[in-house]
Formats: sequence, C-alpha cells, structure tokens
Amino acid sequence: MKDLMIKPFANEAMTNFNDEGNRAAFLEAIAAVRLELGKEYPLHIGGHAVHTSDHIVSLNPAKSDEIVGKVSKASKELAEQAMNSALAAFESWKSVPVRERAAVLMNAAELMRERKHYFSAWLVIESGKNWAEADADTAEAIDFMDYYAREMVKLAETNEHKPLVKLAGEDNRLMYIPLGVGIVIPPWNFPLAICAGMATASIVAGNTIILKPASTTPIIAYKFYELMVESGMPADVMQYLPGSGAEIGDYLTSHPKTRFVSFTGSKEIGLRINKLAAEQAPGQIWMKRVVAEMGGKDGIVVDETADIEAAADAIVASAFGFQGQKCSAGSRAVVVAAVYDELVEKVKQKTSKLVIGSPEENAAIGPVIDIHSYEKIRRAIEKGKSEGRLLVGGGKGLDGGYFIEPTVFADVEPSASLMQEEIFGPVLAIAKANDWQEAIRIYNDTEFGLTGSYFSTDEERITAALQDMHCGNLYINRKCTGALVGVHPFGGFNMSGTDSKAGGHDYMLLFTQAKLTSRRV
Repeated sequence: MKDLMIKPFANEAMTNFNDEGNRAAFLEAIAAVRLELGKEYPLHIGGHAVHTSDHIVSLNPAKSDEIVGKVSKASKELAEQAMNSALAAFESWKSVPVRERAAVLMNAAELMRERKHYFSAWLVIESGKNWAEADADTAEAIDFMDYYAREMVKLAETNEHKPLVKLAGEDNRLMYIPLGVGIVIPPWNFPLAICAGMATASIVAGNTIILKPASTTPIIAYKFYELMVESGMPADVMQYLPGSGAEIGDYLTSHPKTRFVSFTGSKEIGLRINKLAAEQAPGQIWMKRVVAEMGGKDGIVVDETADIEAAADAIVASAFGFQGQKCSAGSRAVVVAAVYDELVEKVKQKTSKLVIGSPEENAAIGPVIDIHSYEKIRRAIEKGKSEGRLLVGGGKGLDGGYFIEPTVFADVEPSASLMQEEIFGPVLAIAKANDWQEAIRIYNDTEFGLTGSYFSTDEERITAALQDMHCGNLYINRKCTGALVGVHPFGGFNMSGTDSKAGGHDYMLLFTQAKLTSRRV
C-alpha cells in the first residue's frame, strides 16, 4: 500500500443524458432498483447485522404510498453498543497507515464510478431527484472520496511538503493524528454525496464513526455502508445506526466518549447539537468538536448593467433545482429598480415553463421529500400571499406524491418572512432595490451567510460585491448552486454553520489534531 499510485485529482464528469445509450442504461438502473423495493435492512454494529422489531419506513416521495424499504431502528441501548464497538475499532484503525486508509476511499470511488447509475437510481426513487440532480449527487460522492484520500495523504506527509523552520540540534516534526469516535449525521437532500463526504473524511483521518442517516433516506446510506465494506474498510470502523434524533442523536451527542460531531442539516438542530456538545459529561476529558453545515437564505443580486437573460436563467435554476431543497438554493432575488420589471417578467416566463412530473421520467420539477416538508412549504406559501404579489404557482402539484408548484412572489419587503426564513422548497421571493448598494444591503440582511451571486458587468461594483456580500461562497455572473469538490470549497457564515469548507484543502484539519514532536539530535 505504501506504493499506492495517486494521480492528480479531477472532478467526475456528469452524464450526458442526451445520449441514447446513457438514457437506456439509466432506465435499466431504475428498473434494477425497483426490483429491490420493499426490502428490510438491519443496523450494523461491530460489523454484525442487528435486526430490531421497530422500523423506519422509507417512502417514495413521488408515490407516497410506495414503500422503498424498511430499516431497523436503534434504541439507546444499541447506540451504547455502537459506541463501544467504535471505541474498540478506533484502537486499531488509528494505527493503519494513511496510504492504506486512502486506498479504501479510492477503491470505493472506483466501485461507485462503475455503478454510478445504480446509486443515482436509488437517489431518484428514495429522494425524488431527477436524473441530472441524482447524477450530480453521485458524481460529488465520488469526488469527495477521491479528493479526501489525496488530501489526507498530503496532510500526513506535511513535513515533506511544508517543512518547519529548521533549528540546529533538533529534529522537529508536525503530525496530524485522528481524534477518536465521531457521530456523523448527514442530511436527506444530498443523501449520498454529503453522507459519503462527511463519513469518509472522518474515516481516512483515522477516526471511527457512528453513522446516523436521515430517516427519510436511510437506504441510500445503507448502500453506501455496503460499498465501503466491499472496498476494504473493516466493517466495525463505521457503525450504521438509523434512529430517532431526539433519542439516539441527543444521546450520542452528549456521550462522554464522543470526540466530534459532524452534522449537516437545519439551523435549529445544528444549534441544539452545538449546545449539547458544549456541556462536559461525567468522565469526558476533551472539548467536543462540532462541524456543522446548517441552513441558508441565499440570494442573487442583479444590477442594471447585468445580462438580464443570464441572470433570469440563474435565478430560476438556483431557486428550483431539486425543488429548492438545497442549503445553497437561491430563494431570494434582489433586483435594482431600473431592470426590475424586465427581470421579473423573464423569471415568470421561465418558471411557468417548468414541468412537474415523475423523477423517474426525468421531469424538471419533482416532489419535496415528505409530508412534513410539504405541509411546511404550503403554510409558507399561504403566508407569503399576504407578503408579496404571487407571480407563478402557489398551488399543489400532481396527486399521489408531495408535489408543489414552483412559486414566485414579487414586490416582497426585505423584512418579510419570505425574505428571512428558510423555506427549503420551490419558493422564490423577489425584492426591489433603488440601486446596487441598497441591493447588497438587502442581500446581507439575513442571519444566514452560505451562498450568494452578483450579476453585473461593472468591474468596480463587482469588486465591491466581492468585498461586501457576506457569505461563504460568493459567485459572480453565475448561479449560486452547484459547488464542485476541489473547485468551490463549501461552507458558510453566521447561522449557516461553522464554515467547514467541505471539498477544500482545510477540511481534513477538522477531523485531526496536530501534534508537534521535538527531538534533540
């Protein structure tokens, strides 16, 4: 393993679904996944399957009466068993050479690459993504594994690449060692990519983890667990533990042996995790580390010098890709008065052309994830009717699933809930600004700070926007979604989390601790 050949990192290519061969292959993958629907899946603790009488039922959001599968549901007692197993596994896994751990990730990336459509088909059926969104999710998972494998090798060999200042008579070295047992809590909206990224970054650093997948997408996480074991990961390095957040999530976050919590999800749950982790439990000898990527109320600012057609395309793509269920989704647009009416009309026309339908048939707009999201979004839309002018949508979508029409409100005040609260659905609010400076001020008027975009052809204004728009990922003259691993390190400010910068050079530092050794020679 020491001779592991590591080629330069390159992002996984997206599938061209205009190619008939690719379309046929994807339809075959969907048919193959459909043959597996309705199965039951166990927990995995200590590398062994554990079945429980209590289950989490995964439903197809596009066909809400269709059971995708059932997974065993963990109790506190089983969570304690998982913790003990993870602690035991850590004692051996931490000593495995970094290049061997990296090889596991690279093997997994290659296997996923070979079965790309199979994993994407699961995303279509269990999370309601259309083909392009699912393909991008799988490609990002591959990228995360390939990228973190390489980054950990670089970090482990830091003395070769970034030597310390020399001092005569001493041999000084800086090494990055693992933390311990981590609790990994991925979201349902990128149930493969973010799950794989959070889990494998922890693992390649030498930690062991307890993976608590989202209750709406647990089967995709199970398929990922199986892939990792097949790729050479010892089965007890990752404990697969679906369960209630209020029960086992809080229990594990508060556990004295938990060394870190890696979380992606809502602001409310992220703050709860941070609060619980901050309390020292009896027997706890460290400060727990929290890596949190939370919500966003992201927006696109457009001034009068912008390419209005391009801006409208970006606004619609950012707002309604995967039904707006992205923390990076552009749910706000702030447009200067001089081009406001023109841009609003273009957004209206483009949104009206979006077709609602089955993700399996690759419709542009599919369902939202579950009944709870559906009802929350519908309430937000009804409230929004008193806050702005309804331009498009506002109603239910197709019957049989959790479909909601893409909805656009214009003339929304900056202080309105439509402009302030994360809805996490296909809802866009547009506000008018007197000039570009006011537009930036309106953009910054939020407790979040994840992604943003500024459309302009004025270089002085662009320079000011780069300085003044307060978010972790700021884009110029392009949509505010679609970060690529290694290209756009991802993470935000304020209530958007700890600015973890997933897919960037700094990310591996979050799962390691630096140890300096100094020896007289």
